[in-house]
Amino acid sequence: MSEATITITLPNGDAKQVPQGATALDIARGISPRLADDALAGKVNGVTVDLNTPILADATVQILTFNDDDGKQVYWHSTSHLMAHAIESLYPGAKFGVGPAIESGFYYDIDIDRILTPDELVLIERRMEELSKEDKPFTRSEMSKSEALRMFTEKGDQYKIEIISGLDESSEKISCYSEGAFTDLCRGPHVPSAGRLKHVKLLTVSGSYWKGDAKNRQMQRIYGISFPKKKDLDEHLRLLEEAKKRDHRKLGRELDLFTFHDIAPGAPFWLPRGMIIFRELEKLIRELLDASGYQEILTPILVKKDLWEESGHWEHYQENMFLVEAENEIFSLKPMNCPESTLVYRHKTRSYRDLPIRYSEIGRNHRNELSGVLNGMFRVRQFHMDDAHIFLRPDQILSEISALLRLVDRFYRIFQFEPSYFLSTRPEKAMGDQSLWDTAESGLADALVANGIDYAVKPGDGAFYGPKIDISIRDALKRSWQLATIQLDFQMPERFKLEYVDEHNERKRPVMIHRAIAGSFERFIGVLLEHYAGAFPPWLAPVQAAVLPISDAFNGYATEVHDAFTAAGIRSELDLRGEKVGYKIRDWELHKIPYMLIVGEKEQAARSVSVRKHKEGDLGAMALDAFIMRLTAEIKMKDPQ
Repeated sequence: MSEATITITLPNGDAKQVPQGATALDIARGISPRLADDALAGKVNGVTVDLNTPILADATVQILTFNDDDGKQVYWHSTSHLMAHAIESLYPGAKFGVGPAIESGFYYDIDIDRILTPDELVLIERRMEELSKEDKPFTRSEMSKSEALRMFTEKGDQYKIEIISGLDESSEKISCYSEGAFTDLCRGPHVPSAGRLKHVKLLTVSGSYWKGDAKNRQMQRIYGISFPKKKDLDEHLRLLEEAKKRDHRKLGRELDLFTFHDIAPGAPFWLPRGMIIFRELEKLIRELLDASGYQEILTPILVKKDLWEESGHWEHYQENMFLVEAENEIFSLKPMNCPESTLVYRHKTRSYRDLPIRYSEIGRNHRNELSGVLNGMFRVRQFHMDDAHIFLRPDQILSEISALLRLVDRFYRIFQFEPSYFLSTRPEKAMGDQSLWDTAESGLADALVANGIDYAVKPGDGAFYGPKIDISIRDALKRSWQLATIQLDFQMPERFKLEYVDEHNERKRPVMIHRAIAGSFERFIGVLLEHYAGAFPPWLAPVQAAVLPISDAFNGYATEVHDAFTAAGIRSELDLRGEKVGYKIRDWELHKIPYMLIVGEKEQAARSVSVRKHKEGDLGAMALDAFIMRLTAEIKMKDPQ
């Protein structure tokens, strides 16, 4: 009797016949020995699985390596388990919370009766290296809920017991993975064996609360990174060192842009130079929106809870809101602008001819973030959104989403950011009918496809009221930042009973789009600070040119130059300090000013300036008027160079 076969389709479109029950590893070996050596996991019909998982029916199959994002996640998740194994062997009795892969590396939450030091992280790394050399396989086992509870009760791990107690074995399999003497509760998948996990660096250890709740027991969270090749680990560590130099909190202080104070945790105090950057971004966004048919609105910050009950935020988002009680009524500082924009829409009757209506709002929002997660400009409690809400007919979805995708691309090209796109779908705790969610998800996917945009899916990562397109960029240090978002919402128009009158004089429900381009101004400026290492392009720099006379004898001409810049709309500073010009140059270089203009006897006689550019040095002498024309054109073109 001949062996049963199935058809597998590879990402390049090739179809192959393989024996039924073949694994992703078998398929990799059939393609090339090198691919089999590099393979970390398989992706079968879009689901990531262990390499040795049998494939029993026709399927699309991808072999995941470290070059794939999903492959990296498997690699880093497996390394977190190897770290837990090392910790358990070094510190018997340690208990383990969760140990996921994250965007760049992994962490594991540990309950241990000592405060781990940097030296002990080195010991854990060495033990991980020993376990890697043993090259024990990762093996999966499935069990009943009662069996899993018994196993971890015997082990005395209350965290795993709590996780298992919350599982529904009728809807999900309960599985564990073992590697050598270590067994952990885990859905998987994992790399085939520990020998694949070669080059590891444990980076930091910090405090964390079980399940992120300050009422729970405090644990220690160890962060780490790993790579198959040492050169990649070395490059990553080099970029981390560079990131420390670019830390936006440090640069914000040094460049006099913003400050923080204990009197208002998580809320920046914007200083004059920082406000220039803020206003320039506002100006840019308003220019883009004015050209795209937006109308700007502004809505109240303090709102009665009735609005949040109507929108669904009171049920789904209340723990993130700052509440205020006055005259026996409960108010909230608004965490977002969308519910109030529906009231602006609803204040008069709308016709189908009016749509789409595009409302933009640069509004101030407040979210009750835990103090332990506040992080400079990246995680704040008070922030400003470049928000917009668009009300449209269903037949306008494709054209409107397409226009937004073009707008986002245009915005990010100014900063030379390359965007990546993700479709975030219905979360577990979602509001509204499944059919409306399906329609919304299809609408977003159709727009991405129609615009020729490659995208990945983030299952369950949508907002509670609708799916969204999340847009990420990579900065100069190759770090990914999720900034822009486009959300398609059928739920809120339903809850607020929004209507328009169609061509047959019938009342219809509009669709709502929520969108932000930069995200919050605070976070975006923090990203830009680190991306540019504080050296903003001239159009965005708080000070665009500094005028430096070589001695007091030329203060008069330096003042003329400064006044000419100011008249031309160039942000100039005049340095009349009684210091040597070399000292002034070094000082302004530290302040990362785009241009320094040195003036002395020759420049005064020729009505010229000697030009120095940040990091490039002396560009030679230029006629004053010619340099003003050059810099004005550079600012107008927003040339990042």
